[in-house]
Amino acid sequence: MNNSSISVVIPCYNDSYYITKAINSILNQTCINDIEIIVVDDGSNEKTKNILKELSSKIDLLITQENKGQAAGRNNGIKQAKGKYILVLDSDDFFESTFCNKAVNLIHNDLDIKIVTSYSNILYENSSKTEVYKPKGGDLSEILLNNSAMGSCMFRKRDWEIVEGYDESMREGFEDWEFYIRLLKENGKVEVIKDILFNYRRKTESTTTKANKIKYTLLRYIYSKHEDLYKVHFTGFIDFLLSKIEKEEQEKLKIYSRLEYRIGYYILKPIRFFKKYLYA
Repeated sequence: MNNSSISVVIPCYNDSYYITKAINSILNQTCINDIEIIVVDDGSNEKTKNILKELSSKIDLLITQENKGQAAGRNNGIKQAKGKYILVLDSDDFFESTFCNKAVNLIHNDLDIKIVTSYSNILYENSSKTEVYKPKGGDLSEILLNNSAMGSCMFRKRDWEIVEGYDESMREGFEDWEFYIRLLKENGKVEVIKDILFNYRRKTESTTTKANKIKYTLLRYIYSKHEDLYKVHFTGFIDFLLSKIEKEEQEKLKIYSRLEYRIGYYILKPIRFFKKYLYA
């Protein structure tokens, strides 16, 4: 593979249903001659293993490991990648055919670009509902506040090596955001392609939904791990937190002012009184 090649790393755990579409979306890229496909089987079940065997002719390298989580799977695949540029892709998602070509053109010609992402189509599981998500991109000051890139994106292998990869202790989620913070710690930015070139499946039970259930634990970990950076950007960080609190309070006021809430409040008031009396 030449010096401008791309290695696509796809961690896969028990995803026999969508993995074929993920791989085919890479095979359909307009610059396919410059791409290698690496799939990391993260301790999947037999059904998924059988599907991966059937797809072996489409995969340049299949790595099998015991279940260690998505961050470890990505690190393992990237470690063995030959490409100058890395594209990580979750096994249940897929790219449009021009993503790689457009992403490489951007990152190859601008050393300040550390991460390339794009507008994305959100596909809701068991539903025809879709919506467009537009990551904001930006530099460290933006990404400290919110993850401004998709979890599947392109970056240089050399940059991954410098920051020592994904944090494998973060098995519950947000590991991509934490990794991006380290990528941009010294300099650089997230570049967003303003075309819908990525398709993200929002499942009822996924790493993201599980992460949101313990969101504040994960946020505490990230804020503590990068305490020095948040101190440097203290004013912006405090403004961000206060704006979120203010927005939540405004939403509560809207709920409290609704007619349905007021009616429910007065209907339930006698019940609350007797409950308080009984348990006093």
